[in-house]
Amino acid sequence: MSFWTAVVVLFAIGCVTWLKAQRYRALGDKRSRETGNYDHTAREHELEREVEAMRKRIAVLERIATDERRGKDLAREIDALRD
Repeated sequence: MSFWTAVVVLFAIGCVTWLKAQRYRALGDKRSRETGNYDHTAREHELEREVEAMRKRIAVLERIATDERRGKDLAREIDALRD
């Protein structure tokens, strides 16, 4: 293979690679416009689900903690009224 043949082949490979990169970049922009936000990876989706589950658990724990305290306060008030 001559030098100029190698140059043409490398140029062709570079052009094909550049065109594919442009195509993927355009498809990525289209996806982000359709969803209106960043196209998350699977790991980011998993982490978001985990954070949401933890938020729900914290809300339940806060409700239990505040309800229990209210129950104790109410029991103390009732006992105070009896005395």
